[in-house]
Amino acid sequence: MSEELKMPRHVAIILDGNGRWARAKGMPRNYGHVQGAKNVETICEEAYRMGIQYLTVYAFSTENWNRPQDEVDALMKLLRNYMKTCLKTAEKNRMCVRVIGEKSRLDEDIRTRIEELEAATKENDGLHFTIAINYGGRDEMVRAMRRMAGELREGKLTEEQINEACISDHLDTAGLPEPDLLIRTCNEQRISNFLLWQLAYTEFYFTPVAWPDFTKEELIKAVEAYNHRDRRYGALKEE
Repeated sequence: MSEELKMPRHVAIILDGNGRWARAKGMPRNYGHVQGAKNVETICEEAYRMGIQYLTVYAFSTENWNRPQDEVDALMKLLRNYMKTCLKTAEKNRMCVRVIGEKSRLDEDIRTRIEELEAATKENDGLHFTIAINYGGRDEMVRAMRRMAGELREGKLTEEQINEACISDHLDTAGLPEPDLLIRTCNEQRISNFLLWQLAYTEFYFTPVAWPDFTKEELIKAVEAYNHRDRRYGALKEE
């Protein structure tokens, strides 16, 4: 890897292709999800070693509930196990973990594990790792608007105070920098309701590689592509 590469501060990834990867190997879709979860841990470590400070992954969308029930159940079981694994990884790597999305639909034990994971890692100074679970960009904005409407009624907020910064502060990602680079695996070229507000000035990178096969080398390719982009904000090139 070239030492001259400028690392994006915040990388977001849509983890796609677990099921297709498994099917191509003659295995059930859930096998792909298990291998995909293992790869998240690997890429977290590699990203931080490379100098990436924030990593956000799209693990389970609000639309994923529409999948076959056995697959949803398997994903929830995997999520339970991953919360334990993630805590061990965070302890080892000083990783600060945050979960975004509408958590009320998740089972109570999963919500408890999320709370424990966030509390145990909030002071860590390593990679800032954000997991989107039962997350949808439109749902996030609706919930933010409802919170602002409530604050307006209570007199805690005025119409004049509502601006872009105010809206950002009411989103699930409040306090996080906006992503510099979005990666989507397995050749799909859409953002699927992910971080709709936050991706306004983000560079997109699409790869045919399925998520379980996404390696450090593939991450470097994405960062190299990012380095070749002419980053501009309102027609001004980023310095």
